[in-house]
Amino acid sequence: MSGFALRRRRDHSADLTATVGSLVLPNPIMTASGTAGHGAELGAYVDLASLGAVVVKSLSVQPWAGNPPPRVHETPAGMINSIGLQGPGLARWAAEELPELVATGARVVVSIWGRTVEDYAEAAALCADLPAEVVAVEVNVSCPNVEDRHRMFAHAPGTTRTVMEATAGVRRPRWAKLSPNVTDLAEIAAAARAGGAEAVTLVNTLMGMVIDTEARRPLLGGGGGGVSGPAIHPVAVRAVFDVHAAIRDLPIIGVGGVASAAQAVELAMAGASAVQIGTASFADPSVTATVLDDLRTWCASRGVERFSDLVGAAHG
Repeated sequence: MSGFALRRRRDHSADLTATVGSLVLPNPIMTASGTAGHGAELGAYVDLASLGAVVVKSLSVQPWAGNPPPRVHETPAGMINSIGLQGPGLARWAAEELPELVATGARVVVSIWGRTVEDYAEAAALCADLPAEVVAVEVNVSCPNVEDRHRMFAHAPGTTRTVMEATAGVRRPRWAKLSPNVTDLAEIAAAARAGGAEAVTLVNTLMGMVIDTEARRPLLGGGGGGVSGPAIHPVAVRAVFDVHAAIRDLPIIGVGGVASAAQAVELAMAGASAVQIGTASFADPSVTATVLDDLRTWCASRGVERFSDLVGAAHG
């Protein structure tokens, strides 16, 4: 292909800029928390600086060992995991993992979690002094609440709002990562916004379980687990669509079963301003780069000038 043809293709490529609340990203494709490690692990397969952002595995204030093995099991249309949020703790991560990730040129989104409201507040305080390359904090509200008989924070509007209010000290945009395992997700999303969330990430994994029929007990060491992958993509699309329909001006990051540009576009048309890719990275660590390239092609082949034109397009 001639140099002129290459320039022409660039000139007619779509503007993939994604706006999530106050944050402007060069494109809408991100990694999903829990699937890209704590640092630059995927850097061997993907130019991390080329992605909209890299969302790291959820971190708590203290180191956490996670659940006993086995932790991951393949399902017919994805996988189920019970990792248990294993991590080195925020301070150690900031000292040992973050510098290498920043060195790649990536825009970083830190995911935080806690077992009590105070845990979240302390995690937020530690995030306040992180470098400017940390562009947002995703508050993983889909965690067991030890103060409420292990019910997830994200399963009730009140606890969701309380956690978001407690994390105001991060001094950067906050996104609430919500659970699909509720009857009225729009109500939970509204509570997250009332607590200070600039955006919501929809959705976390679906609750599930696999039984070892020979041993006659749950297969995973933690008992139940979270189902992810292709099986939950329609669930994610519906969640994004419903929340966007209910709260049109609330930015949404769509996640769930994305492995292609068409699936990313589907979430955008449902109402997502950006998209995260998770489980597909286990099968193909370079999938985020592939989807990003294919998204450019998809837009160009259909005359789409701006990715933002696709956001909410299915609502008419």
